[in-house]
Amino acid sequence: MENEEILDDIGALVEEERALRQRTGGLLPEELARLSELEVRLDQCWDLLRQRRAKAEFGEDPDTAALRPATEVESYRN
Repeated sequence: MENEEILDDIGALVEEERALRQRTGGLLPEELARLSELEVRLDQCWDLLRQRRAKAEFGEDPDTAALRPATEVESYRN
């Protein structure tokens, strides 16, 4: 996956997240679950993009970057 594709995915995920967050009257349980999935997927995409950029910066092949499991990216500290 190329950086542009990752950024496109991020954009689509952000749009969906924004639409859910702007809903009035509260979210249904399945919508809350989807919002949680979106947050995790966004974290994974941003992590993958950072990996690719770091590898490219240091002369490594960015295509060797890999999507990390949700349990790993969700345990990062802010």
